[in-house]
Amino acid sequence: MKTVRESFTVQGKGARPTFHMVTEGVQGIVERSGVQSGICVVYSHHTTCSVMLQECSFDVTYAGLEFLQQDLIEVLENIVPTCRREGQYMHPGPELTKFSALHGENKPQTLNTDAHLRSALLGRSESIVIAEGKLDLGKFGHIYFVDFDQTCARERQVQVQIIGE
Repeated sequence: MKTVRESFTVQGKGARPTFHMVTEGVQGIVERSGVQSGICVVYSHHTTCSVMLQECSFDVTYAGLEFLQQDLIEVLENIVPTCRREGQYMHPGPELTKFSALHGENKPQTLNTDAHLRSALLGRSESIVIAEGKLDLGKFGHIYFVDFDQTCARERQVQVQIIGE
C-alpha cells in the first residue's frame, strides 16, 4: 500500500465565487504516484472553499462562469444570500474580528459568512476511485475547486492524497 500527498495553488478572484477546474492537475499527481488502483481524495483546508465533481457546461457567462456554475450560484444565493453588510449574519462576532485582526485580516475580509455556509453545504472534499492509473470520473466528470469568498482575491491550496497500489 502506498500513500502520496501533494498540493498545488490556485488564485481566487475575490469579486465573485471562483471556480477552478483542477482535473488535469489532480490526474497529474495520480500519474506521478504510480498508483494503479486506489482512492484519491481532493480536499480544501480553507473553510470558505469547496471541492465538487461536475460536468463542464462549456457555455460561459460574460462574467466568465460556465452556465452550470452560474446556475449553482443563483440557487445558493436563494439559500444563503451574499453577505453585503455587517450584522446580516451573526458571524463574525467581536471575538472572531479580534482574532482575525491578529492574523492579518481586516474587518471587511471577515464579512464572508455566506462563503462559510456555502462551503459547509457543499463540502470541502471529494473521494474519487483510481482505476488503471486514471481517475474514474465517468464520461463527463471534472473536479472543481470553488472559492466562495468574495471579500478579496486569495491564493488557495488544493490538497490531494492518494492511497492505493
